[in-house]
Order: sequence, then C-alpha cells, then structure tokens
Amino acid sequence: MRSSWFARLAAVAFALLLAAPALAQPAPLTVFAAASLKNALDEVDTAYTARSHVPVRAAYAASSALARQIEQGAPADVYVSADSDWMDYAAQHNLITPASRHDLLTNHLALIAPAGSPVRLAVGPNFPLAQALGGGRLAIAGADVPAGRYGRASLASLGVWASVQNQLAPAENVRGALAFVAQGEAPLGIVYDTDAMTEPKVRIVGLFPDASHPRIVYPVAQVAASHNAAGPGYIAFLRGPQAGAIFKRYGFIVLR
Repeated sequence: MRSSWFARLAAVAFALLLAAPALAQPAPLTVFAAASLKNALDEVDTAYTARSHVPVRAAYAASSALARQIEQGAPADVYVSADSDWMDYAAQHNLITPASRHDLLTNHLALIAPAGSPVRLAVGPNFPLAQALGGGRLAIAGADVPAGRYGRASLASLGVWASVQNQLAPAENVRGALAFVAQGEAPLGIVYDTDAMTEPKVRIVGLFPDASHPRIVYPVAQVAASHNAAGPGYIAFLRGPQAGAIFKRYGFIVLR
C-alpha cells in the first residue's frame, strides 16, 4: 500500500515536471519607441501578444531620450526611432545589433491648429506663418528630437525660420507639441500627420513639402545588450502584413 502511494506521488511529480515548461510564462519584451508611434504600436503589440503569447512593455518618449537611456544601461530589447540619425547614433555606440536594423515606416510633417481655429494657410515658400500666429507661439518638439529637427529644417528651407524662431513653444517630444495645440496653449504646431489623426481637438492646416526636410524614416533594431529570444520574431512581426495593415490605418506608410 505504501509503495502504491509512493508510485502515485512519483507519477504526479513526473507529470508536473513535464508540464513545467508549458506553464512557464515567456519573459516580457521591452520596447523603446518614438512617442509618435504610441497609438499604432499599442495596437500592433496587442496583436503580437495574441499571436505569440509574449507580453510587450512599451516605453514611449523622444527618440533622442530613448537612445541615451539605452546608452546608460536601461533594460530594453527593441528600439524604434523616428529618424535614422538617432539609430545611427545607437549603432556607432554599439547599442544595437546591426544586422537586425530595418527601415520600417515613414509619414508626413503637418502644420496643425486647434479644431475650431479659423486659420487658413497654404504651406509653401515664404508663407505668412508669423502673421498667422498672431502673437502666439508655434508648438514644436525640441531641436534634438526628430520631429523638431524636421520642422526646423522645413521652416528654414521655406524661408520662414527667421520670422518665427523667437516665437516657439518647445516641447519634450512631438506628442507634447500636439498637446499644446489640442489644449489651446498654442495657435499652431508642427507634428506628424499621424499624430494629428489621433487627436480630435486639432486639425491639419497643411502638410510641409517632403523635399523641404530630411526624409522621415522610422528604423527598428534589436538592442545589443538584450538577451530576450523574442526580439527577432517581434521585429519580423512589425515588418509583416498584420502589423503593416494596422500602421496604415493610423496613416503611416509602410516601407519595404
């Protein structure tokens, strides 16, 4: 009788040992991504987790801030930047795995106003931006933030930078610039068109010519210090058709 009890106990222990790998939860994947990706990437991450059962923890901020955090040892597995320069910075400082880098998305730069604003402007060379501000300030991301750098380059290219450079409302990132306009704290702002599409309290006044600023590119790469085996599969999912369809719904242009 005692031997039978021990046999049953051994059988249960063996079954639990076999089941242990199946019961173990995969380690969460930590993604550092540009603030302008938040709405779309949150949905993409939900779809990825539903398929892979790997939970995703996303941290959103300016691409510059995220690159510096990774450099300082912040625990990230995947980095998605809003421009090539900050991904280049990460590569030059050996912060990413070079072979994992891919250009993922692009979009457009937009001039926005509060939804109820009567402002009408045709964005082009020497357009009367300072006059349209009416003494208010132009919301724009900081100079080291991709959206801020694109915006300043475009204003300079169009010949209006000198007229507005002392009327800026600098924001920590592009979503901060969006919030300034949405909350009525700035009469105009420069963001990505994809940001404007997520906020009903603003409207797009016009798009900046693509040729007036460096090409907008969102590259993705695995962080070199990451030991999470899910990283390559996540990047492959971002480049796949299911994620691509979600990004397109949010106004992004998928690069191949």
